[in-house]
Amino acid sequence: MRQDHHIALPMPPGRPALPDPYTPGHGSAAYTVTHYDLDLEVKLASNRLAGRARLRATANQRLEAITLSLAGLRVLKVQVEGARAKAVQRGEELRITPATPVPAGRDFSLEIRYEGSPGPTDGEWGDVGWEELEDGVLVAGQPVGAPTWFPCNDHPSQKATFRISATADAGYRVVSNGLVVGHRRKASRETWVYEVHEPMAPYLATLLIGRFQLLELGRLPRREHPSVGVFAAVPPALRESALAGLRDQQAMLALFTDLFGPYPFRDYTVVVTEDELEIPLEAQTLSIVGRNHITRSWESQRLLAHELAHQWFGNSVTARRWEDIWLHEGFACYAEWLWSEHAGQGSVASRAAAAWKLVAWQEQDLVIGAPGPAMMFDDRVYKRGALALHAVRNALGEDRFFRALRAFGEEYRHGNASTADFLELLGRVGAGAPGFDAAAILRPWLFEGPLPPLPA
Repeated sequence: MRQDHHIALPMPPGRPALPDPYTPGHGSAAYTVTHYDLDLEVKLASNRLAGRARLRATANQRLEAITLSLAGLRVLKVQVEGARAKAVQRGEELRITPATPVPAGRDFSLEIRYEGSPGPTDGEWGDVGWEELEDGVLVAGQPVGAPTWFPCNDHPSQKATFRISATADAGYRVVSNGLVVGHRRKASRETWVYEVHEPMAPYLATLLIGRFQLLELGRLPRREHPSVGVFAAVPPALRESALAGLRDQQAMLALFTDLFGPYPFRDYTVVVTEDELEIPLEAQTLSIVGRNHITRSWESQRLLAHELAHQWFGNSVTARRWEDIWLHEGFACYAEWLWSEHAGQGSVASRAAAAWKLVAWQEQDLVIGAPGPAMMFDDRVYKRGALALHAVRNALGEDRFFRALRAFGEEYRHGNASTADFLELLGRVGAGAPGFDAAAILRPWLFEGPLPPLPA
């Protein structure tokens, strides 16, 4: 698909996150959710979901109506501040009218009871959201899959803390984001409770249900904090394959901690599905991979490195708008090359050269700093984004470059950032580097069509 904005563009200033033209109808700036409390009942055989979502939020303006996203599920009852409210569903929009308007600046609560047979939503990116597996459930949230299983203010700039309680058939393990804080079994049903204490974008929330066994792969010590636990949730039949294929996860975590700064969450888990998956999936504190992604091949190992790097760039530091997706994918792709060099699988320079040749063979019609919604996950966003970072590294030098990555991860930890924010930070870190001009280096890579020369 040819882009309309393939000519050279100026570096854009920072802009408000919403409305976001990449995901029209999703996300509202009128209010901010600060906490989601989800209680879910899942019946696997019939694929039925009954949910109660309790939200705490703050009105950013006077609210005569509150708009959320909810796809394919039927609302039964809504309350605002404990009082019955009117709810109207049109497509994936849930519009709630409280008994009395919520004044600007007021904290308020929402409670929504809903049910249905969840499934993925079909859009420009194919099927995303709730997906039935051969024996279980998987949620692929990026970019608009969250509303297929809970009502939300669906935009990456709208981060909140979460409590997720899910009850499913006994004998199945529920895996979700954050830390397990509760587990109980009653007759033929089993409940798992998770808490996410670090703000999380709704699309990064996930739910997996399967016959998983939890394995500890290792621990990474860190100063003044509990060690980072590295885990794998795997079907018992894949235990040995997973232990072999995931044996470098602790070493990857140690490398990225050295290069990017402290791991931004408490623990990290790789979930391996019994099914083969086309691509791994990203979620906060988790990566989701298919049984086909746990081999010792470079293709599998680079994907594992890529998903782990997203914990820093994508999950902790999240793009303020979807057009800045290169801040996720370019950074994670560059992390693949860093792991390659560390593991003796090929230097960063050789990986960059191979990526440059691949991109050079493709059409030079994509502006990766504003790729458009249909192309936001195009491979050129990943590889050209990584090459842009390599160009910055060559211009800044090793010390300043990695100091910039660590500062970016620290200053925007558990928040949102834009390309303009990254440029401003590079300007500060690069002050004193002879002839360094971050905008001049990045503009051709991010905002012009023709591919710049391979960074020397």
